[in-house]
Amino acid sequence: MDDRKPLLAVRDIVKRFGGLVALNRVSMEVYPGEVVGLLGDNGAGKSTLIKIVSGVYRADEGEIFFDGKEVKITSPMEALKLGIETIYQDLALAENLNVYSNIFLGREKLKKALGLIPVLDHDYMLQESKKVLNRLGIEIPSLRNKIKNLSGGQRQSVAISRSIYWNAKLLIMDEPTAALGVAEQRKVLNLVRTLSEQGVSIIIISHQLYDVFQVAHRLVVLRRGEKVGERLTKETNPDEIVSLMVGAELVQEARGRG
Repeated sequence: MDDRKPLLAVRDIVKRFGGLVALNRVSMEVYPGEVVGLLGDNGAGKSTLIKIVSGVYRADEGEIFFDGKEVKITSPMEALKLGIETIYQDLALAENLNVYSNIFLGREKLKKALGLIPVLDHDYMLQESKKVLNRLGIEIPSLRNKIKNLSGGQRQSVAISRSIYWNAKLLIMDEPTAALGVAEQRKVLNLVRTLSEQGVSIIIISHQLYDVFQVAHRLVVLRRGEKVGERLTKETNPDEIVSLMVGAELVQEARGRG
């Protein structure tokens, strides 16, 4: 993929929290339509890096390039304006609202009733939501269903659909298959493939190595705040990635004990 320009490039990112160095000169790229697995044990720095890209934290050193231009992402709103959407594990959905109201949450479409009074344009939001769900091949029986009545996989699909409707170029997914059954995991992974085919770039953070290997083109491994490896998925295997995640010396030690 190196003949194209990366959509996202982070260069030599450093982040400190007091005396703790959470990230130490971390660099990575994500190309258009590419799925990158961001892997590492707890405390490796994955969440910190993602929060810098999504505007939650500011890096102490380093540069971020998006769409070929250097950018300063100073807030989550700045990230959204660029087209960077993050779907956290809690999905940030309103449980008591229906599907289409969640897709338009905070960006509701209004119309004038009697030519004067602004009211919600439910028909418009319903039809637009149907279009984006159809485009992504997502099946939800009724878009008037409240979120609290949907399965975990359906909720994940609604959160993804919302991001895509609002023109996400880069989708960051934090543990997208956690707490889902096998059938629902498969649907979410299929959705990731569909998004990739449609040119959306995706970063997946996951402890589920099997899932990441199914959809990621490339894997970036962090350990103790540093990037310790980067592999094309087709040229590696879970054993090698685990060795990178925990440190080869620990793997050898465990094998010695076995």
